[in-house]
Amino acid sequence: MNNEFFEALDLLERERHIPKEYMIEKVEAALAAACKKEYGVASITVVIDPEKRDMKVYRKYKIVAEVEDPTVEITKEQIEALEAERKAAGIKHKTRSRKRSVGADYEYELHTKEFRRLSAQNAKQVIVQAIREAEKSRQAREYEERKGEIMSAIVTKVEDSTGNVVVDTGISQAVLPRNEQIPGEVLRVDDRIKVYAFQVNAASERGPLVSLTRVHPDLVKRLFEAEVPEIQDGTVIIKNICREAGSRTKIAVYSRDESVDAVGACIGNRGARINAVVDELNGEKIDVIPYSDDPTEYIKAALLPASVKRVDIENERSARVVVAPDQLSLAIGKQGQNARLAARLTGCKIDIKSE
Repeated sequence: MNNEFFEALDLLERERHIPKEYMIEKVEAALAAACKKEYGVASITVVIDPEKRDMKVYRKYKIVAEVEDPTVEITKEQIEALEAERKAAGIKHKTRSRKRSVGADYEYELHTKEFRRLSAQNAKQVIVQAIREAEKSRQAREYEERKGEIMSAIVTKVEDSTGNVVVDTGISQAVLPRNEQIPGEVLRVDDRIKVYAFQVNAASERGPLVSLTRVHPDLVKRLFEAEVPEIQDGTVIIKNICREAGSRTKIAVYSRDESVDAVGACIGNRGARINAVVDELNGEKIDVIPYSDDPTEYIKAALLPASVKRVDIENERSARVVVAPDQLSLAIGKQGQNARLAARLTGCKIDIKSE
């Protein structure tokens, strides 16, 4: 039994990354609590030695002349009777106490045959709970390290009733809620997708440990960072990004090196880089525009693919844009989407008029 127990600890450490020392501490506390509860004993000590692969449980008393509290006190006469009783029952009596004088501690080893079934069940429940807590703690730490990053995940289950998707992130099974999936996207079991971890809920007793999404604008940002070396090395900077998931994203980029075209770097040779991002986003349209400190130029670029004739800046947060008649619907976009995204990207209210 001892060997099986320690082999189980080794397995937990190896496969679930739960430290052996943590589990030993929990098991010691679980056994001590179970024995105290069942026997009504105030002082129980559990000692687990992983080196010797040995586990011992001790019950401690204070030697007194007259017993007032039998759960923690014992007389010398009672000690002799106890030892005789255990000897008659075939139990080898071992103590950690040399002194038998009044005021000294008397501590002797309990044997597993003396444990009642209830004690074992209580200890088992605490140990199982400790494993769950340790695993949750380990997963929370790993998710915290990946917070704000893209994670590769495999779809393991699609819930027909809710539309939620269960994915394996490599850390644990997690839920990608329906409202965090790209609109119009159909996910199937074994699909490999990228998800963005935007919140870790380690302190919550209920609810998911990690919140995953595919609609957050930062997912697009991280995808470009992964595809564009110039963004990774800091030559090209993403100044702002706004998104209506499943439909369109606008991203403003700026180059710190005049010899590097920020927009071209993001698009890549024959569109290879931007196409890789678009494919991951289920065909979502992406407008990459050059950022400018000049609000006029910035607003013109933000309204692409429409061509703008004139921009009149009314104040820091408002501008009037004039376009040719044939460009008006393109500038506004379907259901006002192009104008809406341009306003969010620039932080400016944009009033579009035909010349």
